[in-house]
Amino acid sequence: MAEAKQRSKKPLTDKITRPVRTRYAPSPTGPQHIGGIRSALFAWLFARRHGGQFILRIEDTDQKRSVPGSLEMILESFDWLQMDIDEGPRAGGSYGPYVQSERLELYQAWANWLVENGYAYKCFASADELAEMRAAGGGYDRRYRHISADRAEALEARGLPFVIRFKMPLTGVTVGDDLIRGAIQVENDKLQDAILLKSDGFPTYHLAHIVDDHFMKISHVTRAVEWLPSFPLHLQIWRALGWDEPQFAHLPVLLNPNGKGKLSKRKQQFADAEGRRVPVLVHEFIDAGYLPAAVMNFLTNIGWSYGDNQEVFSAAQARERFDLRDVNAANSAYPIAKLDWLNSQYIQRSDAGDLCRALQPILKAAGYSVDEELLKRVVPLLRIRLKSLNDVVPMAGFFFANWASFQPPPPDILIQRKMDPPQTAEVLRASLPILEQVPDFKPAAQQAAVAAYAKSSGYKNGQVFGTLRAAVTGQRVSPPTFETMEILGRAESVRRIELALKSLTQESD
Repeated sequence: MAEAKQRSKKPLTDKITRPVRTRYAPSPTGPQHIGGIRSALFAWLFARRHGGQFILRIEDTDQKRSVPGSLEMILESFDWLQMDIDEGPRAGGSYGPYVQSERLELYQAWANWLVENGYAYKCFASADELAEMRAAGGGYDRRYRHISADRAEALEARGLPFVIRFKMPLTGVTVGDDLIRGAIQVENDKLQDAILLKSDGFPTYHLAHIVDDHFMKISHVTRAVEWLPSFPLHLQIWRALGWDEPQFAHLPVLLNPNGKGKLSKRKQQFADAEGRRVPVLVHEFIDAGYLPAAVMNFLTNIGWSYGDNQEVFSAAQARERFDLRDVNAANSAYPIAKLDWLNSQYIQRSDAGDLCRALQPILKAAGYSVDEELLKRVVPLLRIRLKSLNDVVPMAGFFFANWASFQPPPPDILIQRKMDPPQTAEVLRASLPILEQVPDFKPAAQQAAVAAYAKSSGYKNGQVFGTLRAAVTGQRVSPPTFETMEILGRAESVRRIELALKSLTQESD
């Protein structure tokens, strides 16, 4: 296929002259892939920018690939991402039904119209004939394109199955415009006569999406660049039907994080070369503890830029600026490392109540009994430390465990760098009266008193603070030591330090 010619951001069809209506038309083949959602997001943003409508249409004409429950998974993905749908299987609308298998008569009628008006024909090529053509090193050789109407009628009367193929022009060029890639020009003799209607009466994508886009008044079609080779065929079908074609935008694909290979080949999360988990299905992002706003920001920023060197922006902000003409035509590596950073930014900026509600089910799923008032006190300590909502379990799960059954950590966690068991025991023993006697158990008072001890005894603050952290939490990493002890309370903190001291001295005996 001829390469698209690069040009300025201004498209050939510069002005929007009809109400903006965009659509996302997935096949119901299972969980939603993030590449498809990115295509939907760009269509949704464009519609919202121009005060238009966003339509969900289910393309289920390939019945063999349909997976039960897929529609529910699609709708759940949109609900989670908070992308509202104006028309669709659940939303309803004036141009339904929005499931293709419920529109078969419409496709059949227009396929027959194309035959009757000389733009398509009935092809009776058998499986054996097609196999022979492939064995000869070519594709379908158009052998039924020129048979007479009487001959076609006779073959049909004999009960031979047939498909309907489009009569692609044999000479000349097809010229079209892509909002992202510019002018597209392809020689017609490079293209085959594509099947429009299969022998079972179901349409192919080539016919069905055009009929649907026309009758649903779609103004802008956003789809993956893989459809660019079929773009001239689709333009010819639009023009044969005599309908005003929409504007097209063929979106770049997402590549694997290393920039090699198409991400869409992945059916589930995988580990990249650096061992990072790479989610690719929407439910995997949910399970991994990502916030929907962060995922929306992340996807919007792949192939499109908000500008002003601003990487963190809301969907509402993106809606004010988004234009399909500003999408980069080049395929983009999937920058998964950036997602963790973005997610941490959104966690930090989250409303405290919203963050509590998001963390509570994660803690409960890990087996903890969650005291809501306690969680409200813990959340401010976590806000700047979480990259994922799931980090709450290893970071702060100890707050919600049964305090009465707390077990002190083993020596390898308790003993800090460049310290030995006797030194660790000395720090624990000396800290007990300090914490018992400090008048104010606020973090600042605790820290000042303990830091004074560290200075006078020759230990580094990190060694003393780290010993206390491990003693009261049972782990190496936690929220700040003195804020943690404030929440646990003086009595519980002292009790845990005593348990750690007893355990360590027993280990040393």
